[in-house]
Amino acid sequence: MGSMVEINDTLQITAEQGFPADILDINKYLSGGGIKLEEVRGKTFVFRNKPAIRVFQQPPIRCSFVQSIKVNNIEKWIYWGMCVITETTHDNINKTTSGKFEIVTLHTPEEMKTYFKLRDGREDFDYFKTI
Repeated sequence: MGSMVEINDTLQITAEQGFPADILDINKYLSGGGIKLEEVRGKTFVFRNKPAIRVFQQPPIRCSFVQSIKVNNIEKWIYWGMCVITETTHDNINKTTSGKFEIVTLHTPEEMKTYFKLRDGREDFDYFKTI
């Protein structure tokens, strides 16, 4: 018997999975609304029901922090910064991964664009190609 395990170095989540979209609003951020790291620093956030059993290095582990959103029904990614995953749990029946994280850095809009190009590069996933 085989099994599927994904090894991750990025926490890529949707609002439904726990991305704090009420605080980190990309439209507000890009229009100069100025979201500051102090607004999220030290807060623990929860992600839940990420499909598949995903393995990160043993927490606490720092990794890229990515928002996955739909633009015109097409998935796009925004590299917001870095987070520290402090806890992970696996639901082996439903094959999902959940956990807790803290945001430790936020990229400027220019850094978001550059980080995507350097780290990912898949143009069809690039949020900034749609705006």
